This record gives sequence, C-alpha cells and structure tokens, in this order.
Amino acid sequence: MQAVVLDANALLLPFQFRVNLEAELRRLLGEHEILVPSAVLDELKGLARSLREARSALKLAGQFQVVDGTGEADDAILEAASRLKAVVVSNDAALLRRLKEARIPRIFLRSRSHLVAEGL
Repeated sequence: MQAVVLDANALLLPFQFRVNLEAELRRLLGEHEILVPSAVLDELKGLARSLREARSALKLAGQFQVVDGTGEADDAILEAASRLKAVVVSNDAALLRRLKEARIPRIFLRSRSHLVAEGL
C-alpha cells in the first residue's frame, strides 16, 4: 500500500477547488494510506483562526493517521516522506521544488480541477 503525506494546502484543495482528494488519489495510486504530519495540523490550527476553509481542512485531517515530525511543516513533510518512502501531495511551489531535488514523488493540482503525479 502506498503511503501518501499531505501538506496543509493539499488538505485545503477540496474546499477551495472542489477536488475530491480521496477519489483523485485512488485514481492515481490505487490503494493508499494518507498520513498527515503533526506540524501540518499545527499550521492548519493557526490558519483556522481566520480562514473557514482551514477549519474544514482540520476536520478532514482528523480522518487520517497523524505522524510525528520535527521542525517546520515543510521539513516534517520531507522527513516523513523520506522515512516512509511516501508520495507527497502539495500545491506549494517551494515545497514541490525541494521534493523534486530530493527525488521524492509528488502529486499536485493541475488546471484547478484534477491531480497529477510526478516522479512515481
């Protein structure tokens, strides 16, 4: 089963772009397990004070397994993906660049309507 690590903006996709995250991941990867670093939850909690979509994303994140990570959210995502040989879902250009440099497979939003995979 393929491990998938989500960042904060991946968790926001269903609420900002009406993308069915689970269905898109199933289409791209088949059977998978979604993981959320604890640092990503902390980031969403901070955003939830002012952004309604972040409150919804936080509820969505509660459905998935939380993994411990150290440091900032992006560092925790990179560490978890490396350790677990996971694919990362993100729409953050800087994080996607770091993932590509580290040769970690990534999934991101294309045309505001569907997810695409790179590096699988």
